Amino acid sequence: MRSASAHRLRDMEQQHPLLEGRGGGGLPGEATRVWFIQDGCGMICASVTWFLVLYADFVVTFVMLLPSKSSFFSVSNGVMFNTLAVLALASHLRTMLTDPGAVPKGNATKEYMDRLQLKPGEVIYKCSKCCSIKPDRAHHCSICRRCIRKMDHHCPWVNNCVGENNQRYFVLFTMYVAMISAHALVLCGIQFFTCVRVQWSECSDFSPPVTIILMIFLCMEAILFLTFTAVMFGTQIHSICDDETEIERLKAERPTWERRVRWEGMKSVFGGQPSLLWINPFAGLRLRRFLSTRIHRTGPELSV
Repeated sequence: MRSASAHRLRDMEQQHPLLEGRGGGGLPGEATRVWFIQDGCGMICASVTWFLVLYADFVVTFVMLLPSKSSFFSVSNGVMFNTLAVLALASHLRTMLTDPGAVPKGNATKEYMDRLQLKPGEVIYKCSKCCSIKPDRAHHCSICRRCIRKMDHHCPWVNNCVGENNQRYFVLFTMYVAMISAHALVLCGIQFFTCVRVQWSECSDFSPPVTIILMIFLCMEAILFLTFTAVMFGTQIHSICDDETEIERLKAERPTWERRVRWEGMKSVFGGQPSLLWINPFAGLRLRRFLSTRIHRTGPELSV
């Protein structure tokens, strides 16, 4: 067993069965447990994300749609925007509260090694930072203080790593935020055009200066969010289709695994054949189990 500080052998043998599987080393319920990283910067960024989405929802609903004289326009756009906002926030929660694929801490013990029943020539690695046996394609996150399977990156806006178990929800989060940002920009354009044609006091229940300020801030927010999330969404889809994480790409790591590219990669991340479940962040959510769990502190993260 070699430490992570030593040079890593690139010609790894086939991974041992006890080191394979999803959900933190194949432990029962690992992928479905609630997970929360206690990082100050991440919690602030996650709170700001929620505030900005709710701010956009407030401006769209109360400044632009409710004062509209067209009931059909208000109802159709209100239902569409609020549905996308709920899906975006649900995807954010699932990304933040899902174990990204953490490897159990401190399992690099003699007893555990004996359980592996290693064959001659098999090579495994020990992470010197969290004292765990490091599966292939796992990387250590200094913020989560854990080794994460297929770690793509640590995102402060979701206060979590993006890894094997929650990449799907992160992709949905970026997609839905990009969609509500584009929708908000279209509605702002329509509102500005409408208010220029009539009196500003007639196109909103707020005073003209307040209306203009709220809409300008919404436009700036929507442009920034749309740019960032659209780029991130495209990057994530490209990584999934190439079966290569962002860390592996930056480190130019030579693949030691059998790549699942294009549709095979998409099916491995989103699960099964293409269906509406792929875009549903509520799929697989066990609310009763979530409400009946008790919280444990196991380091910088809270888990149940």
